Amino acid sequence: MLDYSALRAVAAVVQTGSFEKAARSLNVTPSAISQRVKQLEERLGVVLIARGTPCTATEKGEWLCRHMENVGMLEGELLEQLPALAEPGAPPQRVTLHIATSADSLGTWFLSALANFAKRSPYLVHVTTDDEEHTAEWLQRGRVIAAVTSVEKPIQGCRRLSLGALRYHATASPDFMARYFAGGVTAAAMANAPALTFNQKDRLQDRWIRQMLGADLAFPTHWLPSTQSFVDASLSGMGWGMNPAQLVHAHLQSGRLVELVPGTPLDVPLYWQVNRLAADRLAELTREVVETAKRHLLAGAAATDARMDQPGGSSPPASGTALVKKPPRRGNKMPASSVNGR
Repeated sequence: MLDYSALRAVAAVVQTGSFEKAARSLNVTPSAISQRVKQLEERLGVVLIARGTPCTATEKGEWLCRHMENVGMLEGELLEQLPALAEPGAPPQRVTLHIATSADSLGTWFLSALANFAKRSPYLVHVTTDDEEHTAEWLQRGRVIAAVTSVEKPIQGCRRLSLGALRYHATASPDFMARYFAGGVTAAAMANAPALTFNQKDRLQDRWIRQMLGADLAFPTHWLPSTQSFVDASLSGMGWGMNPAQLVHAHLQSGRLVELVPGTPLDVPLYWQVNRLAADRLAELTREVVETAKRHLLAGAAATDARMDQPGGSSPPASGTALVKKPPRRGNKMPASSVNGR
């Protein structure tokens, strides 16, 4: 039989990051928390919590924490029907849902979905950011209960829904274009122009170059782990970067930013994958995510090489189908955007 007082202790330590804070949240002493965790680890023969500042869950501990999320949701439903089951004087236990998404999705559309959900739900949320190609790994390892991911293949034990595509534009300031691409966007120019890269997992710049030039190129880059900093750095002339359409639309319209090659966006299809055990109880969250995605992402399964043949950028992608044109052949020289703006 599972010792749920010990399981709650482990989940509380992981949630708060320390044994002391976990004790306060459960209204017990730190020694009681420590004893419960130690006895459970000895019984299972595995370490559940990596002690440190903060304390974190091991891989086995993560699975236990996701189990407690499901248990918490079930208990919440039960107490709504049978409130007398609640222990007198016990502090209310609120379930925290662990969700993974990319920083770009969080900075453009996903936060709106979470906010709308949180206004009507008793659940709290713990959002983890990672590259959209890697958030699926958090689900596979049991570290989150749902994720926004670019992985189309359904993850084992999860339900998958298509959300649409997040559109990116390769953008830079007119001054940057004049300095590095006065003769056009060529392989030689790309190899000299500093790019902006989020981290080692960020492959958007490489994908756009391959899409445009038909080859993989080495290029200098600045490292900026911030979605908004990408936009600010592009505006300042620090480098060129792949920026979400929603964040640069106004700058493209005003001429403060220009596309490296007009009408050549990169579309990244996104999917919502949620643990099957929790899917029904998270139906409202899924509904909010899907509805918000419909308003902010390209509708349908947008192709990665879709292009909108509009000079100076396109309107924010709320709905509709992108116009498609063939990319230039390998080695072709491409004209740079007008450095005078639009």
